[in-house]
Amino acid sequence: MARSLLQSSTATLMARATATETGYSTAQLPPKTRNSRVLILGGSGRVGGSTAIALSNLSPQLQIVVGCRNREKGAAMVDKLGKNSEIAQVNIDNMDSLETALRDVDLVVHAAGPFQQAEKCTVLEAAIETKTAYVDVCDDTSYAFRAKSLNNRAKAANVPAITTGGIYPGVSNVMAAELVRAARSESKGEPKRLRFSYYTAGTGGAGPTILATSFLLLGEEVVAYNKGEKIKLKPYSGMLSVDFGKGIKTKDVFLLNLPEVRSTHEVLGVPTVSARFGTAPFFWNWGMAAMTKLLPAEYLRDRSKVQQLVKWFDPVVRAVDGIAGERVSMRVDLECSDGRNTVGVFSHKKLSVSVGIATAAFVLAVLEGSTQPGVWFPEEPEGIAIEARELLLERAAQGTINFVMNKAPWMVETNPKEVGLGIYV
Repeated sequence: MARSLLQSSTATLMARATATETGYSTAQLPPKTRNSRVLILGGSGRVGGSTAIALSNLSPQLQIVVGCRNREKGAAMVDKLGKNSEIAQVNIDNMDSLETALRDVDLVVHAAGPFQQAEKCTVLEAAIETKTAYVDVCDDTSYAFRAKSLNNRAKAANVPAITTGGIYPGVSNVMAAELVRAARSESKGEPKRLRFSYYTAGTGGAGPTILATSFLLLGEEVVAYNKGEKIKLKPYSGMLSVDFGKGIKTKDVFLLNLPEVRSTHEVLGVPTVSARFGTAPFFWNWGMAAMTKLLPAEYLRDRSKVQQLVKWFDPVVRAVDGIAGERVSMRVDLECSDGRNTVGVFSHKKLSVSVGIATAAFVLAVLEGSTQPGVWFPEEPEGIAIEARELLLERAAQGTINFVMNKAPWMVETNPKEVGLGIYV
């Protein structure tokens, strides 16, 4: 079913947005894809459910299929979505179940994480087999590059697919690509350092999945790049105090192993790249750092053991989330060889809302024909065409409290100063 998406490849240039009573700007999709059926795996969860709601608001004519294992939870989401929605019970670990569900849809969104320690890209393989367009919200390096290894198979099947197409990674990758493109087009020096900084209050309202993801990432060595050399660092080390601008201010962030580091290094050709994450209240950061010292890495890489940890911590985390809120912010810094520094900042009051809007923006881009056959990262022009990036960022930024691109750091900071401790990459 991917062929009809590709035939509308010029549609992105002609996209129009119309404000609605919901506060969203609706997308006017091409006639061939306006009534597309979109299956959202994990559709009754926090990320998948948020994506379903965002898609329903951004493009009301889409047919949303809520893919889930629990029919009761799926029914509750369908009740919330209203017309143009239905349930499909799907087992993502069973190829037959997946292929049966995918043969009836035009695009599948894989939001059934966590992706860490997953051995196969079963959903993507089923999408290629059934010729169904694909978007995932993967935030794991191994999974993302395993998906990328299926590029030739997806091309042969004429299937457009985007991996790491959420908020971070995802929107942050597109922000980085635009900063690099702008720097090179102005011929004011070659990009030399790219740094991703992320902040989320508590779990950002995203629930047990993001908690499991965080614990699993603490078991992974951090891969970063310094002047073209791949280096490995301890997780949740290398603290930086980063000014995220209005609405967020300065927060401490720590190194984590995230896929956008390797993908942007390879795709955008920036020699020094790293990614950091921080949370609030501050004692959660202490707790995360302590876990890397007190628990063996093998324990933190064991999905079953981590799920048990999540069960223990989840009630406490939920209670604290009620106080901490769920603000989210991303800051992308680019330094060039001529001394020029530019930043992009994206901040929202609610991660649980923003992650769905961001993922929906990628889905709409694929439906508009912006993505070529193959498996692509968001920063690759074959994944999100260069001329489609501005519209994607505009859609993803709906509801933000602060969104700026290609500005000097002092123009966005509340306190124009950054203090770093540890290795500076």
